[in-house]
Parts: sequence; structure tokens; C-alpha cells
Amino acid sequence: MTESRPHTLFSFGTLMDERVQTALFGRAVPTAPASLAGYTTRPLPITDPAVIAASGLDVHLTLERKIGAAVEGAVLHLTDQDLAAADAYEVDDYARRRVVLTSGESTWAYLDAKPLRSAQRIVIVGDSIAYGRCDPRGGWAGHLAAAHIAGNEAEHRVFNLAIPGSTLTDISEQTPALLGPRLPDTLLVAAGINDSALPLAVAETHVDGPAPAHLADRLGSLAATALGHNARLVVAGPTWIDEARTRDYEGLRFTRARALDLRASLRAWCIGNHVDFLDMWEPLREKSELLVDGLHPTPEGHEAVYRHLNALSR
Repeated sequence: MTESRPHTLFSFGTLMDERVQTALFGRAVPTAPASLAGYTTRPLPITDPAVIAASGLDVHLTLERKIGAAVEGAVLHLTDQDLAAADAYEVDDYARRRVVLTSGESTWAYLDAKPLRSAQRIVIVGDSIAYGRCDPRGGWAGHLAAAHIAGNEAEHRVFNLAIPGSTLTDISEQTPALLGPRLPDTLLVAAGINDSALPLAVAETHVDGPAPAHLADRLGSLAATALGHNARLVVAGPTWIDEARTRDYEGLRFTRARALDLRASLRAWCIGNHVDFLDMWEPLREKSELLVDGLHPTPEGHEAVYRHLNALSR
């Protein structure tokens, strides 16, 4: 029989109520006062009858990033079963993610399920597609920056630090030194397609297989980097490629099978580690006219990718 693991969960709302705890966990659970820096709250209307019945409220609160602010609450000490019950209680508008308390301790908290909707300062790291190659307007990241900053010019910032040709190894090694002065609350990683490429000499004899074995290590390193800045890690998957046009791309071969393996591996890692995954495959699928060279989106392709990302994350 597997022994239940201890967990801590930051709460600032209805989960602090002993009546709610008793309804969910069968008892009041151990709690301790705690503070979460860099966040404020905003109201969230609730429509789930079971949640309304348990809490007695049809409006709950959700966390939103704000430099200089802090949310007072409590840390709940839970078992595996308690944490599963809390997950079931929270509506789909919330997602359980890691945060850092003012004390420096890491804990779980329920954040807005739309990962960029509550962000203020977003850092983008990635490859040539994230950089915006083939689009003088800066690609999908440029569209994101324009819309995000327009929403609150005084406080919203987007820093696109993507470098063409980058792999996840490059990004995991280079990113830690770049974050400090930018004060990010969100780290958006849009990379990996270069990890799936093979040199032509190897590709001729290579049978397509699973995504690179180092993927989990690199993502784990980026997750630790983000958490060190109390930033939310968001991983954007690869975009669709037209394999017929990418067979010999600057000495590399990109294949759809390997890109799909990469997509599946990224998604599985994110689900297993409670990290946001944004699936970017669909907006360009079977739309070769939206690709310049089978790999990089045209300006119209970048706009389609941005619209899709916006619907997923805001």
C-alpha cells in the first residue's frame, strides 16, 4: 500500500473555511497563516451548483499578478486524498500550480486556468518561430506584446528573448541570467522543434522515434528557474510543419513524426508536472500556404497562431 504524501496548499478564500474543509476532507485540516507576494485578487463568478452549495457563495476570488502587492491567507497541510478532493472542488476556471510564499517556501495554489490572463510581465524564450522570423511585425509574439501592453501600458510588459536556432538545451542554460532585471511573473517557453531535427547524414538512416531523452531534464531546469522568480512556467508546443518542404533545411531534416512526438512529450511532461501547455499545432495544420518554407509561418500564419494562442491563454 502506497503511503500518502504530505502537501501544502496556499488558500486565500473558501478553502480556509472549516465548514468547507469538513465537507471536502471530512475534518478541519491543519493550517498556518501565510502571505503570497506579487499577487492581488479579483472576483470570479461561480456557476457550479455543487461548489456554491459547499461554499455558500456564487462569487469566489482568483489570483492576479501585481508587483508590490501581497495576498494574506493560510497554508493548508493536506494528504494525497485531500489534495485530490480540493482539485475536484475547484471549478475549471482554476489550475493548481506551484508558487513561492513570502517566506520563500514553495507550495501549491489555485491560479487562473488561462495562464496569460492574470500576467503582468511576460518573458518569452524560444527559437526562430517565437522570434518572429519571416514577419516584420515580430510574429505571434509581436501580436501578443502589442495586445498585452495595450491592455495596461503602465504595468504590462513583454520581453521577447527568443533566438533563432535555439534548442531547449540552449534556452535552459541561457535563461537564468536573463530574468532578474526583467522581473517576470510568467515565463513562456516556445521551443523544441530544433531538438527534433536531425542532421541530413543521420536522418537518411534514422528511424523516427521518441522525442529527445533530455527533454524532461531541460524542462525541469526551466521550471526551477521560473519558480526561483515566482514566475509561472507556460510551455508552447510546436507548430505544424509541411514535411515535403523541410527535407533539407540548412543541413537539417524536420519530420512531422518527430514534431508530433515532441508535441506529445511536451504535453505529457506538463500534465505530469502541473505546468501549463499551450498546443500550437492546429492553427497551421494542413495550411501549407501559411508557411514560408514548410517550417516558418508567413505573417498571416503568425497572426493565425497568435489568435489561437490568445483563445487558449487569455
